[in-house]
Amino acid sequence: MTSVPTPIPSRTQFVLEGIKHRILTGQLTPGQALVETELAAQFGVSKTPVREALKTLAGTGLVVMNQYKGVTVRMVDADMAREVYDVRLLLEPEALKRAVRRGASLDAARDALTRADGATDTAERSLANREFHRALYLPCGNPLLGRMLDEVRDQAALVSAVAWAASPSWEQEAGEHREILRLALAGDAQGAASALHAHIASFVRRAFPQAEVEAATRPTADARTAAAAVTEEGQA
Repeated sequence: MTSVPTPIPSRTQFVLEGIKHRILTGQLTPGQALVETELAAQFGVSKTPVREALKTLAGTGLVVMNQYKGVTVRMVDADMAREVYDVRLLLEPEALKRAVRRGASLDAARDALTRADGATDTAERSLANREFHRALYLPCGNPLLGRMLDEVRDQAALVSAVAWAASPSWEQEAGEHREILRLALAGDAQGAASALHAHIASFVRRAFPQAEVEAATRPTADARTAAAAVTEEGQA
């Protein structure tokens, strides 16, 4: 029997989404201290939902809890970028390939791309960028594969936020997004997967050249080998 996750109380969810939004849009920067009393006052709640929200964010890798230093926004360095982008390079192109081969709708990706092109600020464009990538891998037909990518989604967004703050590369990435979507909509599963692989690899090379992302130098076909470890839904 599958256990059902306990729903997060509404106030905790409200605080959780608020803190996450501030982190992923650069309002809260890596290394910045997150003080429960200050956050409680800002969100108009008691310390309890703030404490629970911070625990959840620690579980997703966005904040770090230390008994001596308290809670801080996670620092982003080359090692973190390498770990997160290795996972994306191995799994995300394969997920897109499966989505295209299934003939899945990519309307959500098209809509996200339109929102990104019309964004008026960094926060709006960053959120649209996350939605674009998720809309490519989510309809892959394997919920487990989608959840695995969701688990690194926030950390990838944090890496991107730090990189964009140092050196904005929106226009180049927007062009790459359009090409990925064009290939996917044309039914070219392998071409779309290869373009996505190149897009992810080139971003982390530009932003963190010292990261030496291993998967960036491997053929895209290796994504199939890695993703093969993810069983099809319903199999052991």
